Formats: sequence, C-alpha cells, structure tokens
Amino acid sequence: MQISLRLDGDCVRAFHVTLLERLAALNDVELSVDVRPAGGGIPRSAAALFQLETAIHGLSHDGLAKRVPLSALAPYRQSPASPDLVVDLCGDVRLESTRVWRVTYDGASGEAALLALVLAGRTPLARIEENGVAIAAGRLGTEYGGIALASFQDMLARTASLIIAAMSGAAKSAPDLPEPAQAGSPPPMPSAGKLGVRAGKALARRIVQKIYHLCYNAPHWKVGWRQTGGRDLFDLRAHPASGWQDLPDDGSRFYADPFPILYRGQLTLFVEDYIHRLGKAIISAVPFGPAGPLGRPEPVLELPYHLSYPFVFERDGEVWMVPESCANGTVDLYRATAFPGGWVKETTLLSDVVASDATLVEHGGAWWLFATVRDGGGAFSDALHLWSAPDFRGPWTPHPKNPVLIDIASARPAGRMVRRGNDLLRPVQDCRRSYGAALGIARISHLDLIGMEQVVETILNPGALWSGRKLHTLNEAGGFEFIDGSAIAPRWKQRTRD
Repeated sequence: MQISLRLDGDCVRAFHVTLLERLAALNDVELSVDVRPAGGGIPRSAAALFQLETAIHGLSHDGLAKRVPLSALAPYRQSPASPDLVVDLCGDVRLESTRVWRVTYDGASGEAALLALVLAGRTPLARIEENGVAIAAGRLGTEYGGIALASFQDMLARTASLIIAAMSGAAKSAPDLPEPAQAGSPPPMPSAGKLGVRAGKALARRIVQKIYHLCYNAPHWKVGWRQTGGRDLFDLRAHPASGWQDLPDDGSRFYADPFPILYRGQLTLFVEDYIHRLGKAIISAVPFGPAGPLGRPEPVLELPYHLSYPFVFERDGEVWMVPESCANGTVDLYRATAFPGGWVKETTLLSDVVASDATLVEHGGAWWLFATVRDGGGAFSDALHLWSAPDFRGPWTPHPKNPVLIDIASARPAGRMVRRGNDLLRPVQDCRRSYGAALGIARISHLDLIGMEQVVETILNPGALWSGRKLHTLNEAGGFEFIDGSAIAPRWKQRTRD
C-alpha cells in the first residue's frame, strides 16, 4: 500500500518523524510525504510559552514537539500523484478517487486546534475520519494538566498510537460515557497577550508549588475502608451514607492501591506503601479483624524500584501477586511462601513494556491481562492493551487489536473485575481532570480475540462522604470494601519510622 502523510512543511516536528518511522515498520507499506506549507500553525508566542515551561519544569528539549529541519524527512520521497491512502494532519487534502484519512480534534484539524484545546483545559476527542465517518477514535489525555507543552506532547504521542491502531482496525469507536460529551467547536488559539499572561501564571504557579512542597508531603494519598453489610459500590453506585474510615499513616508515608484478600479465613489488606524520604514505594500488608485493621501495614515486598498496585489473588491453594513494576519495564508474577510475606518471583509475564496497573481476570475459557501502556511515549493512563493466556502463568499473547481502547476517562484499571450475574464489571480510572481524579464502573459487553467493548455506567467523585481531590481504586473481600484518594500531610508533623 502506498501511504502519503500530509503535514505542514513549515513546522516539522519530531512527532512527524516518529509517526513516519512507526508507519514504515508496518508490513507492505510504501511511504511518502506531502510537505507543502499549510498555514495557520501554532503562533510564535506559544513557542515562547513552551520555552518557559521547559525551563521552569525541567522538561526535555528533545520531546515530540521539538522542531526539526525539513531534511529530517529526506528518507521519504515526495507524495505520488495517486497514493492509495493519504493520512491528512492538516485538513486540506481534497482528492478524487483517493482514500483520505483526516485527523481531527473535537472536529478540527491541525496542531493549532489540538493546542487550543489543551490551553482551554479540554480533553480532546481525536478521530480519524474517512468521508466524514470515524474509523478510529480516542479521548486523549495527560498526567501533566496545566503544563501546555507536556500535555501537547502526550497527545501527539497518542495521536500516533491512534493512527497505527486504525491501520489494524483497532480503536474503532469513540469511548462512551454516561454524561454528555463536550459540545461546541474547538476554542480559538489565545492571543499573544493572553499567552503571555498564561506564561506569567505558570511561573507563579511553579513558585507556589515549590513552597507547598516545602510545607507538605505531596502527593499524599489515603486508603478508606468500610464494612459493606452486603451492599457494595457495585450495588449502590454511590458513596455509602455512613462514609468511610481512614487507614491511619504516620505522615512520613502514605498508603494507596488497597487490595484485600480472604485467605484461610483471615482478611489481609495489601497496599502500596510510599515512603516520602525514599521517593519510592514498597508493598506492605495488614490483617483485618471484625472491627478493622489489626495494627499497621508491615513491609512484605521491597525491590530496588518502585512497586504499587499489588494485585493479589488465590489459585491452586496458593496466593499470587502481580505488583505494578513499570519502573522496571516488566510485569512479574510472585508467589507467597510464608503468607502474607515470603514472596518469591515465579516468572516474568511481560517484558520491555511500560504497563500500568496490570489486572487479571478469567473469562471465556482464557485468562486476560488488562493494563494501560505508555505506547511510544505519551500518557500512562489512556491506552488500554490486552493479553490472553491459557494459564495465569502464561505464555501471554498480545491482543491483535492493541490498543483496544484509547480513552483517558476509562482505559486505566482501578481494581479487580467482579461478576454480577452474567455481567463482568470493571473499575476504571477517570483521569480527565487529573490522574486518579474519579472512579468509573464499566460493564464489559464484549471480550474476545476480536476485541473488547465496555460501557461506563457510573462515575463516582470525591465529595462530602470522601474528602479530597481524588478517588482512584476500588476492591473488596471478606465483607469489607476499600478505596483510596488524595490527602494532605504537613511535613512538620511527620514522624520517622524505620
């Protein structure tokens, strides 16, 4: 197939080179480029904002938004008169008898439209349209809300993922949410004066952040727990009227990612145990009695790199754990030899992958592994990948339609999947406002080697019954239910615990 990439030759970025390299890696593809000037690009005042953000936030100078010379496209010949397919990043291709894929952000084409959405704090719905019909779509996201350059680059990276996914027939439909989509056309690019004001506010905000970090341990999370009395959040679809009790910490660490397990009659809670002075987390555990925790979480697994999301489950009479270890580029399986401790590595399930919150489930005669993957850079939370295996030990095979979903509002796992009758329900993270800002409950309507489809039926936010800015994980066992979210921990109240 002859594919032509239409881009603005007046503003060639590292993003374009990366996209061309990924397209060139596909089978039976011949690539060319159309680099005619397009006009209407990002103004110089935005470039000045990018430079300031790079300086004050310590961002890399070699990100996807980096300008590169036109000669960087020399390996690709000029577009032939009649390619089989044109991937149009500018929105100005009009050819008869030629397939054209137009890339849009909330209905508008071009990087200026994308940046305007970023600056407006919007979550863009990216679509690849052919003759006005979407053949692939995804809600793009970032963990760097408020930093225009980092957000812009994350969304460029995921735009490349979406284009590659469209080539394999993945990410066909727009993510569905139980609330109206953002209406209206993309906002206009702010004026130079407004961008200057934004740059000044960015610097002031960074100074405030520095002062805040001198006074508080941030980020700081907390775990909430309650007895369900037979009705959990999957039944209630709302916070319980009784609210939640906090798992106490000493201020020098926080607990997050609660995973309980009932094993041999004893309920044990596993958590990410993040120690502020070390700047990384270990896995700790605490037993629960009828009235709550029996003591405080104690370390059970520590490695040289950060660990979190201790996905624990029982199988074949033993307890297993798949902790998140994306800092190591692996997904590993551990077995408890002296429960709740004595963890030994059994095998590596996946390697050379930055996978977040690996979650396993047995369904349709196979095991499935869900995780968001930082595909070619970009956000950690908006690209859902699947793997399948005959056994939880593997071997694991990537889904042919990966990424099966691109959606910052519902891609990333948020706990174990549960069954209610014939329904498979999946907790998901809604990261549109920020990482882990809200918790969704999705019903999986289809899961096999053809693809995965889900419908988000409920979104739960922090509020009067769960204070803080975030609501992040949901798990239950033994009549208890656990969530987590943000908290505030003053540094001057911390106590050292070794």
